[in-house]
Amino acid sequence: MITLNLIGIGTGNPDHLTHAAVKAMNEADLILLPRKGEEKSGLADLRRTICAELLTRPVRIVEFDMPRRADQGRYIDAVTDWHDAIAALWQEQIDRHLPGGGTLALLVWGDPSLYDSSLRIVQRIAGASVKVIPGITSIQALTAAHGICLNELAEPVLITTGRQLREKGWPGAARTLVVMLDGHCAFQTLTGQPVDIWWGAYLGMPHQALASGPLHAAGPDIIKRRAALRREHGWIMDIYLLRRRP
Repeated sequence: MITLNLIGIGTGNPDHLTHAAVKAMNEADLILLPRKGEEKSGLADLRRTICAELLTRPVRIVEFDMPRRADQGRYIDAVTDWHDAIAALWQEQIDRHLPGGGTLALLVWGDPSLYDSSLRIVQRIAGASVKVIPGITSIQALTAAHGICLNELAEPVLITTGRQLREKGWPGAARTLVVMLDGHCAFQTLTGQPVDIWWGAYLGMPHQALASGPLHAAGPDIIKRRAALRREHGWIMDIYLLRRRP
């Protein structure tokens, strides 16, 4: 029997892991760490730092190279093929390092339930038992960094992606949006609308970057800062909250 523990690690700060997450890491027989190419080596370094700081007993750590998602064709088809390839790599590592069964731990950015596909990929591993250890989401880290409430009084919040905002515009009557997975600053499609933005990158890390204000004023600066930070660090993880004014 293989048990897969999906452990939420927040935004990469070891302080963001819960006691349950630390316990699950130390109870694992194997921890898999993905590598995403030289330009994103900092992501692997963060996971290595978490293991170095929080493991209190010897646990086997194995690194593997993540496959790249195809840029051509239908988005859903490309993602499905990508997930199949990742699952095959996980299965290969399980067969090699846990042939008699055991517990495998995977360190997942944010929370495994929110815009992360680890749970979908795990479903491709036959006979595996899955346990999720939730972590601090980037949404929590963003609102905490800015000292703001996620929702307005008695109002709902809609969580979406940059792709959805860019292709479909502002959804319905929602006044507050949280936008994730936006590599192209989709808020640019809202030019001229009465909207405020709260943006954050590398949340909780020493090089955390924040910006906020009316979108027409803060947006251009965020675009420039985001590009500069990506060049400096080789990767960027950011998120933002948009709120329409009454």
